Amino acid sequence: MSGGVDSSVTAALLKQKGYDVIGITMQVLSPESASVDESFAAGQAAEILGIPHHVIDLRDIFFQRVVTDFCNEYSRGRTPNPCIRCNYYVKFGALLDYARELGVDFLATGHYVRVAKSGDRCVLCKGTDYSKDQSYFLYKLTQPQLKQVLMPLGDLTKEKVRRVANELGLTPTEEGESQEVCFIPDGDYRDFVAARMPVVSKPGPIENRQGNIIGEHRGIINYTIGQRRGIGIAAKEPLYVIDINAERNAIVVGPKDEIYRNELTATEVNWISAEAPDQPIEVEAKIRYMHPAARALIFPLDDGRVRVVFEQPQMAITPGQAVVFYDGDTIMGGGTIE
Repeated sequence: MSGGVDSSVTAALLKQKGYDVIGITMQVLSPESASVDESFAAGQAAEILGIPHHVIDLRDIFFQRVVTDFCNEYSRGRTPNPCIRCNYYVKFGALLDYARELGVDFLATGHYVRVAKSGDRCVLCKGTDYSKDQSYFLYKLTQPQLKQVLMPLGDLTKEKVRRVANELGLTPTEEGESQEVCFIPDGDYRDFVAARMPVVSKPGPIENRQGNIIGEHRGIINYTIGQRRGIGIAAKEPLYVIDINAERNAIVVGPKDEIYRNELTATEVNWISAEAPDQPIEVEAKIRYMHPAARALIFPLDDGRVRVVFEQPQMAITPGQAVVFYDGDTIMGGGTIE
């Protein structure tokens, strides 16, 4: 329970269905990083619902697995996705382990996704409310994790969830939904990373695709693949960031047509709803959360990685982000763009 509307309504719905419900709140942020006291807000919701409430301190694993990786990835010129790592290592990792120690049968969350059965396997599917679907962030989950989770909001819309909250007299905060990165309350990840890794603010060359130096950048932390504004170079046509080379501390820019690619290689691939393929398969692939899924062919490689070839070139394929594979509403799996 985060103290937000989604987890509070999740607890209420399960209690209505006859489950013996307890609330658990993860403490992952230091007091100065938290924009709201989640444990207090969750405790209030638990009191209204008449359920026990626990608080577990997971700050160490959150820092090691999420915050440290976040900074390391940016120092390598990559763009991380901390929510995916938090879900895998913290929410459905350390928190699920703690819940098991309490003797619970299921860990329930307020994610807008659906879990279905297909033979002996659990299948992860998009939430009914596509505007709130969070399946992209959960592709790393395993079968043992899926078999022990409940996600009752998957069949509901956000509007319906808010109505349920009002009917039950729950007035939880929704501040968490407005933040891109929960451990950076002011939203300025550049200063956050630079304070811990000053090397990312070191100036260096801006180059074109031919390797010619055409300017100087202000530190690789200030640039992302596909970025147009803030490059600071006058040119006949707009320039975009098409590559970040951390080893040489160089930014490579070019015209818009140079940021399109029709293939990528993904590593750390996890197949969640199906067995890993041994031959090429057709999927719809998303290269970032807000990016439309695009038709693609997946070619499995001998080392466990996959090569993803798109039917149409995709804009700003970004190393460090996740590519997630879908078959209709079913999440097949995904990996980290290499």
